[in-house]
Amino acid sequence: MMLDEIYKQKVLEVCQRLIRAKSYSGKEQEVIAVLRNVFTEFGFSDIHVDTYGSITACLTGTRPGKTILMDAHIDTVEVTDADLWEFDPFDGATHQGRIYGRGASDMKGALAAMIVGAVMFRDQTQGDFSGTIVISGTVHEECFEGVAAKEVAGHSRPDAVIIGEATELEIAYGQRGRAEIIVETNGKQCHSSKPENGINAVYAMMDVAAKINSLENENNEHLGSSVLALTDIISSPYPGASVIPDRCRVTYDRRTLLDETPESVLAPLQALIGDMGSAYISRGKENCYTGATIESMRFFPAWLFDTHDWHIEAAAKGLQHTGLDVSYRTYSFCTNGSYFAGHAGIPTLGFGPSRESLAHVRDEYIEITQIHGAVLGYTGILRGLLHDA
Repeated sequence: MMLDEIYKQKVLEVCQRLIRAKSYSGKEQEVIAVLRNVFTEFGFSDIHVDTYGSITACLTGTRPGKTILMDAHIDTVEVTDADLWEFDPFDGATHQGRIYGRGASDMKGALAAMIVGAVMFRDQTQGDFSGTIVISGTVHEECFEGVAAKEVAGHSRPDAVIIGEATELEIAYGQRGRAEIIVETNGKQCHSSKPENGINAVYAMMDVAAKINSLENENNEHLGSSVLALTDIISSPYPGASVIPDRCRVTYDRRTLLDETPESVLAPLQALIGDMGSAYISRGKENCYTGATIESMRFFPAWLFDTHDWHIEAAAKGLQHTGLDVSYRTYSFCTNGSYFAGHAGIPTLGFGPSRESLAHVRDEYIEITQIHGAVLGYTGILRGLLHDA
């Protein structure tokens, strides 16, 4: 199946409009305004902005059926080096078959493809389909994977979810989770001219970190290896001029596997630390552009489905209907699926254009052929999930 020129033009225009609306986490109001206009222009109904500022909009068929949520986060990481970009990060320039700009790959290209794919499905069926398609532009994912998604799911009550994060047009059926762990060691301050009078918390941390580094990773045949990576270290007082530090704090990024909990990931660390300090899951708190506060423990669970589960098989059937190849993978990073699948147990799959490696980089781009493939793919997946294939 080929993508008609009208849909090629629509998805390019929508993607560029989204890129041109700067939308750092907690400051997504400009892209929300763009999305509200886009949804209205394309005939979506029930346009809703929730407490945190995420937006949803619906296409409803003529017959009752399942509710399918197509989710994309609309916040991006910040651009701190715009002068080093070859292309303006907020222009949406096209060059040699690519669209450039912050969020092009992560993940405004996918959101544009979702919108146009849903519209194409409605056009092909002339609106005579079973069920409801909900598209969400979710805020604050870059800070808290899945926290704002809880509000989206509570409002839309989906029977299945499609995550639009990059898969290179493969079906993703799971992901590792993520935990941000803080390890602290305690000491005793004294003047650095007489270090023997104190207890250096940094030296204690060096011992603890060496022990933690010796822990073996677990492995899952589908999700891969768990990870425990040291990402930050700081002592207190800081700066420590002429004083022995009495506290040292280290941050670890822990990539989790199935059935792991905050308690289970902390237990082996605390056993190694003993009475030298403590380990705990960090908490985050951010302000939303709506004035609300979003807050969460930074623990986002893993999830995994079987490729024979109904929603994966239905999606594959729909992709085959469009003529696209069907292949499978899992995400290596964390997504809003941590709530939809990991917490709520909603049947979830990933399917999106572009490559994971293009997220958060200078001169971020997405290949236009990938966006075109995603439009076709989403149209097919909707056919499969709504039993119109």
